[in-house]
Order: sequence, then C-alpha cells, then structure tokens
Amino acid sequence: MKAFHLHTLKKLCHLSVFACSGFALTAMAEEAKTYDIVVYGGTSGGVTAGIQAARMGKSVVIIEPTKFLGGLTTGGLGATDIGNKQAIGGMSREFYHRIWEHYQKPENWKQQTSAEYYAKKPHGAAGNEETMWTFEPHVATKIYDEMIAEAKVPVVYSERLDLKNGVKKDGTRITEIVMESGKRFVGKMFIDATYEGDLMAKAAVTYHVGREANAVYGETINGVQAVKTVSHQFIKNVDPYIKPGDPKSGVLFGIQTDGPGEDGSGDKRVQAYNFRMCTTDVPENRLDWVKPANYNPSHFELALRNVEAGDERISWNPVGMPNRKTDTNNNFAVSTDFIGMNYDYSDGDYATRDRIIQEHKDYQLGLMWTYANDPRVPEKVRTAFRKLGLAKDEFLDNGHWPRQLYVREARRMISDYVMSEKNCRRVEVIEDSVGMGAYNMDSHNCQRYITKEGFVRNEGDVQIGTRPYPISFRSIYPKADQCTNLLVPVAMSASHIAYGSIRMEPVFMVLGQSAATAAVLAIESGVEIHKLAYEKLKERMIADKQVLDLVTAAKAEAKGVSKSKLEGVVLDDSDAQLTGFGSRSSTSSPFIGEGYAHDGNTEKGRQRAIYKVKLPESGKYEVRVAYTAMSNRASNVPVIVHSETGDVTVKINQRKAPPMDGLFFPVGVYPFSSDKDAIVEITNEGTDGHVIIDGVQWVKK
Repeated sequence: MKAFHLHTLKKLCHLSVFACSGFALTAMAEEAKTYDIVVYGGTSGGVTAGIQAARMGKSVVIIEPTKFLGGLTTGGLGATDIGNKQAIGGMSREFYHRIWEHYQKPENWKQQTSAEYYAKKPHGAAGNEETMWTFEPHVATKIYDEMIAEAKVPVVYSERLDLKNGVKKDGTRITEIVMESGKRFVGKMFIDATYEGDLMAKAAVTYHVGREANAVYGETINGVQAVKTVSHQFIKNVDPYIKPGDPKSGVLFGIQTDGPGEDGSGDKRVQAYNFRMCTTDVPENRLDWVKPANYNPSHFELALRNVEAGDERISWNPVGMPNRKTDTNNNFAVSTDFIGMNYDYSDGDYATRDRIIQEHKDYQLGLMWTYANDPRVPEKVRTAFRKLGLAKDEFLDNGHWPRQLYVREARRMISDYVMSEKNCRRVEVIEDSVGMGAYNMDSHNCQRYITKEGFVRNEGDVQIGTRPYPISFRSIYPKADQCTNLLVPVAMSASHIAYGSIRMEPVFMVLGQSAATAAVLAIESGVEIHKLAYEKLKERMIADKQVLDLVTAAKAEAKGVSKSKLEGVVLDDSDAQLTGFGSRSSTSSPFIGEGYAHDGNTEKGRQRAIYKVKLPESGKYEVRVAYTAMSNRASNVPVIVHSETGDVTVKINQRKAPPMDGLFFPVGVYPFSSDKDAIVEITNEGTDGHVIIDGVQWVKK
C-alpha cells in the first residue's frame, strides 16, 4: 500500500526529480503550473517583463514574494531619478505617460491644485512628450494594477523561493522552481527580477557582493573611497567614543573600529539602505512621529552629538510630490541611511533579511522621533521634523510605512560582459544595447570609521556624472556554461560603481521589458538565450519604441561646441581629473561637448578639477577657461596655472559672461614645455556661489 501510494503520487505529479523518502511529500503534493515564461520578483522590472511577455502572446506568471507589486516604484520612490529622460522609452515611458494622464484630471488633486504644485518647479515633475516623473505611491500602484489587468498577467503573491531546494536544473537549463509552500512553477524561460538576485544565485550563477577593487575592471571610483568622500559628510568634529576621549570605553553604535581600508581596494561592503518615506505637511493627513516601543537611545547618540557640535543642517531630503506629499530621502551626515547595517542582507536567509528590514524601520522611526522631540536637538531642527509626518492616506495596508526597503544593491551577476565605469563614461560603447542608463554613478556611504585624528567620518559616497550610455544584452544573462534559459534584468552584471548609475527604477522597467522580449524570441526561435540573434531582438525593441542609444554629442553640439571645432588644445570637463564636481548640467549655454559639471555650491575647499595635457610644442600659450555665466555663480573662482615660470592663481567672476564668444575667459599667457605636463587646476576653495567646470583651452602665441 505504501509503495503503491508513493509510486502513484510520483507518477501523477511528475515528481521524479525530487529526492524523497517515506511520506515526506509536502513539497511534492502541489501540481506544477507550467508557463512559457516564469518571472520571479514583482519589482518594476518584473512587472514590465510580465506585461511584455503577455503582449507578445506567451503564457506568463509573476511570482512576488511579498503581498505587494512594484518594488520601489510603488514603495515610496516617487521622485524618479534618471538624468536624461530622453534615454527612457518603451513601456517605461508608457508608465510615466500614464502618471501624467492621471494628474491631468482635476479630481486627482486633493490637497493642492496642479498649478500650485508646478509653481514650485518640483523635481522632474514634467518631462517631454506628456510624461510626469513624480507621483504618489498609491498612484503608481493603481497604474501598475491597471496595466497588469489589461495584459491579463496572473500574479502569485506571498510565495518565496525555497532557498535550499528551490531551483531544479537539467544541465544548464532551469526546469522548474519551487516555493517554500511547495508550489512549483515550470517554464521554458525564467526571469529573475528581484533586487536580491535569489533565483540567479540558486541557479548556480556566479555573482559578486560588495565593491570591487579599481584594478578589477580598470576603474577609478570603485572600491574604498575615503579620500574622495566629501558629500553627506560630518562638517564638525564628533567624538566617536561612548565616554568622550576614552577609546577604552568603546565606540558609539554604528561606528567600526578598524580603518576604512586602502583607497581603491575592494571589500564586501554595500551602499546603505533606507526607506523612502511618504510624508505630508497637511495637518489633517499627517501622523506625528511616535517614539518606537523598542527605542534604544544609544542608537541615536551620534546624531545628538553631531547637532550639539554645531551641525544644524536638516538631515533629510523631502522632495515634493503631488498633493503636498514627499518622497523623503537621505541627506547629510546622520540621516535615514542606516550606514553599515546591511552587510548580511544580500546572502542572508529570509529570517536574516526580515531582521535587517525591521532594524532599518526601527532606526528610521527612532531617528525621526529623536530629531523631532529630543531637547538636545536645536529648536529649528525639531520644528522642521515636526512639520512633516507620514501621510495617513498612503500605505494603508502597511501601517502607512513604505512597503519596500530601498535595496540599493545586493548581489550582482558576473556574466560574460560586466558593465563598468568605462561604459558610464562612454569610453567603451557596446553594440548590443537593450536599454540605456543616464544617471550619475551614485554610491551612498558604505561605512563609518574613526579617523587617525580620532573623529567620526563617513566613507563611500560617490556622485560622478555620466553621459547616457547603452547597456549590453550580455549583461542581463548568465555565462552559457552556467544557465541558458535565465535572464536577470535587475541584479544584472555590473561593477559596484556602474550599478550605482544603472540601478534606477525606469531603467529596471526598460531592462525588464527587453529581457521578456528576448525570452519570447528565444522560445520562438528554438534557441538558448545566448544564441538569440541580436538583430532580431533589436528589431522588436525598436518596434516597441525602446531607446537603444542616445547620441547626446549631436544634441549637445546644437547648442554647445565640439572640441574639434576649437583652435589650439582643448580639454573638456570629461577629460579632467575630478575630486567632487559630481553634479552635471546642460541647462545654460554655450558649453563644450555634452554639458558641464558644478560643485552644487557645497563642500567648499574639497572639490577640485585638474586639466593635464602635453602640448605639441614648447612656447607661450594663452590659457582660457570655459564656463556658463549666471547670477548664482561664484564671483571668485580660483584658477591655478602651473607653467614653466611657476604657479599663478587667477580668480574668475563666473557671474559675468566670458568675453570670448561668451564661452572662454582668458587667464593669461604662460610658457610651457612640450616634455612636461601643462596643468590647469580649478577649485571651489573659499568661493561664494556655484563653481562651474567646463573646459580649458591652450592657444599657441
């Protein structure tokens, strides 16, 4: 009887792939559901992948480990970051068009009018071609739900991959995946759209966690960045010890005791996570900050010492959303980023991750209450934090708290092509694009340490501009000898610093759609994903209005100037060695090349641009500096010319237009030798406004 029962169940449920003994058949009792494409992870990339597969006529399912769909897009990140919005096309742009359509209806403005909102010129509120890039969380949920319903995509909620035996393979092909509950999903192609890369990892695909050394991919801003970290930093000296001045007393919570590591070296640290809170200043819709039940005062001693030392900056960044709400992010030295407390998250089991998520929530709520109520906090800071509180009409099913932790990076696949800093700077441009990145190379701080002088310092924040750049098809699927029917559009193959640019929600939407397109075409062509003809994929992506490359140079030259059209030797800001100057713009003209960099009027004395070149022949050259003028510029920008006669400093008033075609300001004639580097240095030391970094020109006299 026992033998018959076991044999019958195995035959009925096709369970011969399981290692079974006795009646341990819980996982085998579920009949497998079969689809053309199985999408694991209902992030923004998972949503677009599922919809695209359905629109292309294939059976598909989205399996979401939580109760909610949309990841960060519906979880509080309403201030969309992308840089150049023209780099976004396809279904991603369709989503932002639907956002725009929603806010065209007067009945959707409850707490303010659209005119009142737009009058404040909010972050990315309006784009081109009838798009809108800021929105309330519940609006994103509504639009995703509508798109899912229209495409008739089934979504399975609250099902997590079995982390021990959840992926079954036949050679290099995944045959099925198994959930903790025992539910089984069979597919021809699989897409891992999770932030964590769980399916990818359990399919025995190689990946990396942490920062690579610069030497690994020939980069300059990967690895430890103690020297270059100037933003979101302590501006006052703060003692790190429990008993001030006494190292034997131990260190305050959140500070590590060893040094930061050698600059440019790799480590296992990942950039900090936080929750993107949706707050409001409308009294009837605002919740006051409440002291958490498990509040631990020691966790906030560093924040209190920092303000007592004189740092009275308002340590958060509430960006305005419609209806007097915010997407509130991290800012300055001690803020919503829980620095150094996420190292175990990427490879952690579910219990470990749940603990880390709860710790982040407890910390963030505790910090809000501290800044809003503790008498050691200056009154102006307390007032600012009391002005805003969680919005009562958001996240009703989660206690008004954001449903998604901002997992800025976790596992990153290592495929045959790893996107790197060279791609983001367009030094290396691939030819098999599946979408574009356009945001800064952006890493939040990764650790807090004690300097040799005995004070607290943050490390890891990097903000370096990019040019819009294509993302390789090879970076979203594994190596052929590891898995041949899997695509990974979110935890894709990129270095730490390149991923810091790619990891934007609209880009995940783009890559999710492209991944599904590739999966469908591979099924229809009867080939493994690696053997899919790129031209066939490209043809369909273009038909779906995906943007595969954006030749910004041609666009910029329409109002800017190409270096090739200028006399003498010219270096653009992209050629300079930059410390800081991570903000980029092309708002004012004329400028050279793609635009210009600026210091954001912050971190005075810590930002520097060095232009270095060997001139073709020795002699006297006129040195000219390019910048765009405006009233908010600095009137005293130091320009240091290093020549054969020594160092000369000239101060430029960038509020006045340059006299030479409105582009260049001459700073003098100097002798240079062709066998030595000609160097011009620009800093923001002691400046009284925004410092613009564009180009430097040497003209032979």
